[in-house]
Amino acid sequence: MAATTKSNKQLVLDGVLKENPIFRLALSMCPAVGISTSVMNGILLGIAVLFVQVFSSCTISIIRHYIHPRIRIPTYTLTIATWVTVIDLVLSAYFPVAYKAMGIFVKLIVAFAIITMRLEMFACKNTLEKSFWDGLGMGLGFMFGMVTLGFVRELLGSGTLLGHDILGFRPLLFFILPSAGFFVVGLMMGLFNWVDVVYSRRKEG
Repeated sequence: MAATTKSNKQLVLDGVLKENPIFRLALSMCPAVGISTSVMNGILLGIAVLFVQVFSSCTISIIRHYIHPRIRIPTYTLTIATWVTVIDLVLSAYFPVAYKAMGIFVKLIVAFAIITMRLEMFACKNTLEKSFWDGLGMGLGFMFGMVTLGFVRELLGSGTLLGHDILGFRPLLFFILPSAGFFVVGLMMGLFNWVDVVYSRRKEG
């Protein structure tokens, strides 16, 4: 991907909708399936990934002219690991309950394909400003996906939302099981594809 000419607004919208990391690109599926059992889990991990994505994108954009092609992937990994360490220490020190809820998934952000992919495909080829907005869009897109999955799985699996009892019973316990994560992700992918087809037809018409 060459340097982009998209507006900042379009970069954010693309990250949330057109190039949504979970529902369109099918990246970072491990947390999407493993931890999206509640809205709060989705929000917490979404914020962590948003922070790491934005700051990693900005860092790589700033130093992109000094990165030798042969060591670009290790450089991306080291950059991501640095910001993951920052958010890991902040969460453990100031938000221990949230940190405990997310468990090992905070540390696994280092291996999230979506972050490395955006550094390789976008941040290393674009300005700091564009990389910031692209990182923001992708981070918000990931958070949107996690919260959406958490909403469906928590409501249908536990009958609650944000810990508050909504239905008074557990309608389908299946939805809080790991296998249900793939099921819900598949449904959401189908919905996103259907909306995209409908929008494209209306635009052409």
